[in-house]
Amino acid sequence: MNIRWKEITEKNLSHIDRVLKLYDSIFPIVVREPHTTFLNGLHYAQLRKPNNFRFLVGFEGEEIISFATGHYLEEVNSGFIVYIATNPHSRSKGIGSKTLAKMEELHTEDAIRAGNTSLNAIILETETEDLVHTKKEKDNCKKRNEFLRRNGFKKSAGIRYLQPPLNNEDVAVPLNLFIKNLQNNEQDIKKIIYAIYKQKYYLVNRIDTEVLNNCLIQMEIGQKLI
Repeated sequence: MNIRWKEITEKNLSHIDRVLKLYDSIFPIVVREPHTTFLNGLHYAQLRKPNNFRFLVGFEGEEIISFATGHYLEEVNSGFIVYIATNPHSRSKGIGSKTLAKMEELHTEDAIRAGNTSLNAIILETETEDLVHTKKEKDNCKKRNEFLRRNGFKKSAGIRYLQPPLNNEDVAVPLNLFIKNLQNNEQDIKKIIYAIYKQKYYLVNRIDTEVLNNCLIQMEIGQKLI
């Protein structure tokens, strides 16, 4: 399959409405962010170099077959993939792996522009099996975890990771962190988590610092946002 890749930027919002419609249909509301958060990310990408925000879309002909979003975190030279999804009609063609590889390629370009020779790590959040209830949800969770392992990711151990509330909920959500190209060094992982909270959840999602700091304290990260 010949995938045609395009990036959505603040200066070129072509296809964003179609992608967000697909996004709303794929992800349950509990893990969906407001559409304005994507626009915040695109604006952030213009202001916070060498940090970056990537919004990648994959096409087959004129059909959207996948999309992914992610942040390049300059202070830890790592990529944080926020969302990755394939069109439900295209899932059996290896599109997810190709989209993941393309995001790694883009974040490697970010790393080189920031003065590094390569990218240190790629990170994703995924739901834990404790959060899903139906057999279908559990099966999908296992498939996602296996997909990440096939693509070189390992589940981080030793830190109980929390995603802060995305939609004004009262509680944070325990999630798994999957990491590629980084040993399970707890201090390095804590630095990445702090960078995710600072660059993504504070500067882009604009979540209150008190909420974020409470999560950082619970995870024993050792740093707080000002």
